[in-house]
Amino acid sequence: MDTDRCNIFCCSWLLTFMFLPGYTALLCTRSQRQTNNDPSLLTQLDLSKCNISRLQVSDFKLYPNLRILDLSNNHLEALDFAVFQFNAVLEHLDISLNRLHTLDCSSLQFIKGIKYLNMSYNHFETVDLCQEFGMLRALEHIGLSTKEIAKDDFMNITHLELKSVYLGLEDLWKYYNGSLQLLKTEKLHITAPQNLLSSWLFYDAFTVATVLEISQIRYPASPFLYLDNNSRVSTLIFSDIKVHFHIISRYLETVWHSSVKYVSINRVTIIEEFNYLPINVSKGSIESLQIENVIPQVFVFYEHPLNLFSKMLLKNLTLSNAEITYFICPPYPSIFQFLTLTNNGITDGVFQQCDTLHDLQYLNLHNNRLEKLLYVCSMTSRMDSLKHLDVSDNFLSYDQDTCCVWSENLVFLNLSNNKLMDSVFKCLPTSLEVLDLSRNNLQSVSKDIKTLKYLRELNLALNQLNNLPDCSQMGKKLVVLNLDNNIILSPSGEFFQNCQNIKTVSVQNNKFVCNCEIRSFVSSVQKFQGKLEGWPTSYKCELPEENRGIILEEFHLSEISCNVSLLVGIVVGSTLILVLLVCFTCKYFDLPWYIRMIFQWLRKKYRARNIDMRQIQKGKHFHAFVSYSQHDGDWVRDFLIPNLEKEGGSIRVCLHERDFIPGRAIIDNIIHCIEKSFKSIFVLSPNFVQSEWCHYELYFAQHSLFGKNSENLILILLEPIPQYLIPNKYSRLKALMKERTYMEWPKEKGKHGLFWANLRGAIQINLPIEEEELVQAEEPDNHGELDVDSHSISLHEAKL
Repeated sequence: MDTDRCNIFCCSWLLTFMFLPGYTALLCTRSQRQTNNDPSLLTQLDLSKCNISRLQVSDFKLYPNLRILDLSNNHLEALDFAVFQFNAVLEHLDISLNRLHTLDCSSLQFIKGIKYLNMSYNHFETVDLCQEFGMLRALEHIGLSTKEIAKDDFMNITHLELKSVYLGLEDLWKYYNGSLQLLKTEKLHITAPQNLLSSWLFYDAFTVATVLEISQIRYPASPFLYLDNNSRVSTLIFSDIKVHFHIISRYLETVWHSSVKYVSINRVTIIEEFNYLPINVSKGSIESLQIENVIPQVFVFYEHPLNLFSKMLLKNLTLSNAEITYFICPPYPSIFQFLTLTNNGITDGVFQQCDTLHDLQYLNLHNNRLEKLLYVCSMTSRMDSLKHLDVSDNFLSYDQDTCCVWSENLVFLNLSNNKLMDSVFKCLPTSLEVLDLSRNNLQSVSKDIKTLKYLRELNLALNQLNNLPDCSQMGKKLVVLNLDNNIILSPSGEFFQNCQNIKTVSVQNNKFVCNCEIRSFVSSVQKFQGKLEGWPTSYKCELPEENRGIILEEFHLSEISCNVSLLVGIVVGSTLILVLLVCFTCKYFDLPWYIRMIFQWLRKKYRARNIDMRQIQKGKHFHAFVSYSQHDGDWVRDFLIPNLEKEGGSIRVCLHERDFIPGRAIIDNIIHCIEKSFKSIFVLSPNFVQSEWCHYELYFAQHSLFGKNSENLILILLEPIPQYLIPNKYSRLKALMKERTYMEWPKEKGKHGLFWANLRGAIQINLPIEEEELVQAEEPDNHGELDVDSHSISLHEAKL
């Protein structure tokens, strides 16, 4: 490429192959940053509007797989097709809107596989298709522009069976009669000349193709003077025309009884005054009339043009984007079967009380201004043959309980993109097979849907449904259900179980909450015999936040976290096993006894920290005073005393038979010994509760001054004492056994060591006064010996 084409790779890579005007197809979109990819793989290339003035062989050498090339809107003046010698698979070539005035016909062999070739709007004075064009046997579409058409200009391609030919003839000033008849094509598109008044061009055009499109008509003369039943055209298209309405009427009148069956008028501007010319629109050859994209520049009508259309006897009428606000009911029985009035401003009054549309099967009122569903219902009630009704993109609502009477044969109803709510299910035709209620305000599916027994397809997408509908309320013939883009959070797994007849379901792009309930839905999907559209990629978690974006199929929760019964069973079972294990351990190892003994030891240690030991030790001569029944004396002498006093006399125990002062009264001795002892040990047994003196000792020990401020009582349960054995007068003993923790004497020898250690720990303390000092301080008088003996004997006897 030369320096003028340095901008080629700077221009946009938006590839739009424009082969024929009116036939623009978006084929590929490429950005500049993609040019670094392997060029040998490139199949489509857009070099339009890049200021290219010259091409070289090396320009396209790197693109052996190039199939589509757009070189339109550049500055090419000459073209040697040899530049494409390395592009053997090239099929689409657009070189329109350049400055070409010469072509190297000898190089056409390099594009012999070309199918689409657009050469229109260059500087060719004549068509002059050279002989080499006849070698392009794959050619299907060709576009040309010229100012003059000579007799044999198309001679060299007359043998080619073309699909379409475009002739841009705006500047045509000379045409040789019969020239177009050399073409063989299915469709011929002509841009009408602005200065050529001869009608021979159009006469020939009617004999060339079955589809004829004429665009940019600007003059009032009719190009159809020679149109009759012998013409080849069956489909006639007008596009981009700007004329008076009476010209359109004249065109229609001309073709009404010709060979034309299908007429389409697209992008038409009606100018100046409106002169309505009555024409004969009784039944003729036309079966379908389509008028779209009308721009009226006339605002005063002596008779509205809709009168003309409503009287037409044809099967198919389309008035789309024509700025009409109503349509007149035909004055006599119409043969309309398909009536399309989309993208207008039609209101509720249309076709009310209209009894002339008995043959109408298809009615499309998409994108108008209908507001009341009851009016739509009333409109169809007189259309006996109506099967298909489209009233989507309106403003329809229904909030009444009024009975709705529809056409009995209606099987398709499109109510999408309106303002309908749940009450709409009360006003639907029971004969429906296909129902579209998408883009409304539905929050649930009413039970009234069960009246639609023949329903096969139901579209509820883009509503506000928060749960899946109950299929048991729907007819058994329902096979397609669309629930996309609602607010279904936790769909039930039972849905697919109740919807066995449905073959295709779509629940895509809902706001799924990934919890335990979603597991049953996923499990049901895997068992579903039908087809779930978009599964699994379009089914993702929306909540909770940490799971957003996870595909439902990949979301997993443990069975125990979702199955409450299983969780309760495991917890109860584990607890029961643990309890049984603890009970067995306690029974086998007597664990409670060990725990109780350790607890007592710790409790004594803790309380000892909070006691002023110096005050407690002051005046104490014994570590413990022992109170027991004489029936338990053997245990005291054989077990208790040896185990407490065995460590070098570190513990001094006060016994009545050994340490009571002779000559004193028994009560005085009891009180004295208790007050001089750091602790008081009571050996409890059934024998203990039968001893009166033991009860006195317990009473005095509990009410001693020291006992008010500290835990000075130690209870040793030598044998179990049933509560019924304790006399009622020993209420203090009952209270102590309930309030205080006592030490049980273990029968097993293995536990004796812990028992004695715990007991010694409870009474271990350093006393400053030795036992000898106590004896000297309490020396009795000689005259008291008789009393002491008598008191000691009495105490001994009493304990017996």
